[in-house]
Amino acid sequence: MNLLFEKSVPGRACTLLPDCDVPNAALPEQFARQQPLHLPELSETDISRHYTELSKRVHGVNDGFYPLGSCTMKYNPALNEEIAALPGFTGIHPLQPEYTAQGCMEVLAEAERILCAVTGMEAMTFQPAAGAHGEFTGLLLIKAYHRSRGDLQRTKILVPDSAHGTNPASATMTGFEVVNVPSSPDGCVDLDALRKAAGPDTAGLMLTNPNTLGLFDKNILEITRIVHEAGGLNYYDGANLNAVMGVARPGDMGFDVVHLNLHKTFSTPHGGGGPGSGAVGVKDLLVPFLPNRHVVEKDGHYTFEDAEQTIGSVKAFYGNFLVVVRALCYMKMLGGDGMRDAAQTAVLNANYLKKLLEPYCDAATPGLCMHEFVLTMEHLKKETGVSAMDVAKSMLDYGMHPPTMYFPLIVPEALMFEPTETESKETLDWAAQTIAEILERAHTDPESLHAAPTRTPIRRPDEVRAARTPKLRYSFDA
Repeated sequence: MNLLFEKSVPGRACTLLPDCDVPNAALPEQFARQQPLHLPELSETDISRHYTELSKRVHGVNDGFYPLGSCTMKYNPALNEEIAALPGFTGIHPLQPEYTAQGCMEVLAEAERILCAVTGMEAMTFQPAAGAHGEFTGLLLIKAYHRSRGDLQRTKILVPDSAHGTNPASATMTGFEVVNVPSSPDGCVDLDALRKAAGPDTAGLMLTNPNTLGLFDKNILEITRIVHEAGGLNYYDGANLNAVMGVARPGDMGFDVVHLNLHKTFSTPHGGGGPGSGAVGVKDLLVPFLPNRHVVEKDGHYTFEDAEQTIGSVKAFYGNFLVVVRALCYMKMLGGDGMRDAAQTAVLNANYLKKLLEPYCDAATPGLCMHEFVLTMEHLKKETGVSAMDVAKSMLDYGMHPPTMYFPLIVPEALMFEPTETESKETLDWAAQTIAEILERAHTDPESLHAAPTRTPIRRPDEVRAARTPKLRYSFDA
């Protein structure tokens, strides 16, 4: 498929602008470009067809089954988009006076109130732009807390080996040393290893519960107690909150700070870089350090306040506001009972699909799961030479988005499925039948899986070459 630059025709355009009715003003020479700006020249038809063609090359939630583990690719109600598109929300400017933006500030305040109730936190900031950004912000809050107490020897963050890859990365970016905590054979945190790792140099623990194996850690209260007794704080990675919203609260589990992926759990279309919101909630002890421009209500109106010992801004202004609008619309539409039903249905769907697939492949952990589960293709690869990558690529030929591949790292040849609550029984039955057919082909025709996908616009790329020598910009000299 050609790029817009390659489709460009000199002199072609699609804008109809009136003649300029004011004198032209030239830029001073020192500010002028030394060469013309490269812009494609196309008609409106050219542009429309180009983006329509692009849209046919991608797979989204509206196209079909999208079981990407730990990403919660649920259906996003169109009503959310209609509300977020209201002129009062889209026409707002971050620099306009507070008294002219009271409705938008009320959205932030109301979303904070509900999300604090859902998570068991006392306050929340919406500045972080995405989940990993929320992790970074939460760790800055933990660091600020310890420094305010003169507790400068707390330089280590404990991270389970089943954690999301962003957890150790975020801890490193905030200047902490990462200490890996192994899992026990049941897939949960090894308590003895945690006790040995926790000590006077522990700043905190990063944990998601349920974890990336789809397991709710039965020892969660003991885990958070161990860290607290060592003087550390507990950070909850909210990437998997979709399994427990309305059912269990991180604050009640002993967590002091939590980030939420509003674009996942609370229904904003995401993928391909955004939009996102990594809202961060905190208990009382961390409120004094929150990022600035926090909405509070005073004397019947809303205003912005900075915390006493704020860590400053982590993003310009107030975060991705329209994602918060969508999240609030979603929560208001479902209510508390609806959020609980959504979580329970997500868990039901995951267990149903896992049960359907059990006769055909091995699960990383036996028994019931939460919202997601992990299969291992280790035995399949040994028997047939077909890898988890081959299986995942083959799913594309059936109009199904692959699950998360090779994660968590503690499971060899891993495929992580998260069907979400918005998938029907018929879709799950079809998915299980399709995957079973692919696994059967691994025994009868493994070469066809090595070559997959064969029915997509782009076949299997050279992923090593793409990672090592990516082409990230168009060369006009080519």
